Amino acid sequence: MNFLLIITLALGVASILCLFRVAVGPTLADRVVGLDAFTALLAAILIILGIYYQKDFYLDIAFVYALLAFVGTLAIAKYLEGRGIGS
Repeated sequence: MNFLLIITLALGVASILCLFRVAVGPTLADRVVGLDAFTALLAAILIILGIYYQKDFYLDIAFVYALLAFVGTLAIAKYLEGRGIGS
């Protein structure tokens, strides 16, 4: 189980670096990519917690969170492209 702790710690450090990119990113596209990477890392952390605690609901939460993050990223990308959300 120490292996899962090390992986979770590494993903936590990577998440902090992604949040730094979101805060400091020179362009809006860099910030969106940093936020998308952060959400993917957070979903991975939830999956590892589900394995560690042997609880299925962590996996369900990770799946729904990743799906919502994907839809949000698509909406932001469409907005940045200039077409707007509705078109």
